[in-house]
Amino acid sequence: MFALVDCNNFYASCERVFRPDLNGKPIVVLSNNDGCVIARSGEAKAIGIPMAAPAFQNEALFKQHDVQVFSANFPLYGDMSNRVMSILTDYSPEIEIYSIDEAFLKLSGFGSFNLQEYGESMRQRVLKWTGIPISVGIAPTKALAKVANRIAKKFPEQTKGVHIIDSEEKRIKALRWLKVEDVWGIGRQHAKRLQARGVLTAYDFIQLPDAWVKRHMSIVGLRLKLDLQGIPTLDI
Repeated sequence: MFALVDCNNFYASCERVFRPDLNGKPIVVLSNNDGCVIARSGEAKAIGIPMAAPAFQNEALFKQHDVQVFSANFPLYGDMSNRVMSILTDYSPEIEIYSIDEAFLKLSGFGSFNLQEYGESMRQRVLKWTGIPISVGIAPTKALAKVANRIAKKFPEQTKGVHIIDSEEKRIKALRWLKVEDVWGIGRQHAKRLQARGVLTAYDFIQLPDAWVKRHMSIVGLRLKLDLQGIPTLDI
């Protein structure tokens, strides 16, 4: 099994660690020279502030909703990321830091563990020790762990921030729910091509013939398809 751990609204969450009075309030973080929005809290997303929105075009919206605006502080974000990743190494010796706010953990030999409790333990420890909220997706493959993480993040109350795909029924249900453009590894151009062919969900994608996927999306696309089918092709 693989776990995909993702820090929620990472840059905004880092700013909140030092400004707890901003919990529950909309926050945006701006790029270098305060050009455009590169991170949003959940509250900012709910207002409708889009990613990459030019700051000068949204000043009225920021003021209307009392949005707290921060200039990016990358040294801070790097330090907080290191703290989170250090904690995660206690949960598995096999870890792949995928980005500043994401990591894959390979859970080899965890068959007797209650993985829901294990994931919740990760969340509680990271939050307590760093102040950063995380979501955890656990599944037999890395691509499915990505799907599970998206569900955990989308439905935090139902999942407690941890979702596990550990049955064929859960796998199919998750893939039917996930839009093809949101599948990890399927970029904008591939998504347009797939949608034109009537492929609208991740489940539709795995129904395509292997030969078609390999011809139009290369061996990388085929590996992704197999991973979504529950056949591990992408390792740590």
